[in-house]
Amino acid sequence: MHSSSAPSSWKSESRQCPRGADTPRRRDDALCVPLCLGGYALPGAHGMKLTHPERVIDTESGATKGDVAAYYEAVADRLLPELKGRPVALLRAPEGVGGEAFYQKHPGKTPFAGVRVLDPALWPGREALIEIRTLDALLGAVQMNALEFHTWNARVPKLDKPDRIVFDLDPGEGVAWADIAAGAGLIRDHLRQLGLECGLKTSGGRGLHLVVPIVARWALGTVRAFAETLVDQLADAHPERFVARSGAEHRVGRVFIDWLRNGEGATTVAAWSLRARPGLGASVPLAWDELPSLTGPTHWTWANAAERLQADPWAGLKPQSLAPAMKALDQMP
Repeated sequence: MHSSSAPSSWKSESRQCPRGADTPRRRDDALCVPLCLGGYALPGAHGMKLTHPERVIDTESGATKGDVAAYYEAVADRLLPELKGRPVALLRAPEGVGGEAFYQKHPGKTPFAGVRVLDPALWPGREALIEIRTLDALLGAVQMNALEFHTWNARVPKLDKPDRIVFDLDPGEGVAWADIAAGAGLIRDHLRQLGLECGLKTSGGRGLHLVVPIVARWALGTVRAFAETLVDQLADAHPERFVARSGAEHRVGRVFIDWLRNGEGATTVAAWSLRARPGLGASVPLAWDELPSLTGPTHWTWANAAERLQADPWAGLKPQSLAPAMKALDQMP
């Protein structure tokens, strides 16, 4: 696998254009990708070609399909552990940001290189799910115009036993970034009172995600009920700030703490995934002491997220028992 590193090493000899090939102009040599019109071989992908690497994917930033491939190669060492073992939903955007897009959760009729089709018995009565666990599969998805990677809260083979809880802070109209950040701190404090630590990441969109790693012991329904109860408590304690019900009409001036991410088959955008929105924001892990200085939820994008590869804010997070917290909430199964 290509080793994740700073943007200056995003250039790869395996991607150099043949002598005499036409190479489009680049906006920034620090983030450039050698673009051979007609496609170039994806690194490590057994001769697979990236077609139309010069095509602009995001008009706001000018990012091309080649830039997207380079980004995902650069962050692969961080992203792939987030994807490995988890069913994935791809957001594919053949027309780029702002164009028609669709989610793909199943193999479909046109498989792409490296994707792993999971045993249908893991989710009985439904079509087989897919997993991305290698660089080949990751870049193969990019070739098929995937921009976002969303994952389950559980890993195979125990898809009915989540190993994390996700709280998605979804701000309503009129909520300032400072209020979103302050709300995240309140949720963290509440979790700590229950004996739980959580990781923080940008959503790449408008809000923040709090991720609680847990031991994969409790049934999905139990974990979902715990998340719902905790959010109800927070909304009751801070009604001016939080709401526990979805729907734009309920969260004007407040933040919806989306606990529905913890239901069966629900997914959350993976850490290090891009978002198919103007600017191509990235969902990146944060240290809690970074939050006050963050300028907004889209502070990190395809163009600068690789600056974060040298440190891992989630390195100290370990799976935790839910038992003490459930006991505190009178929810022991």
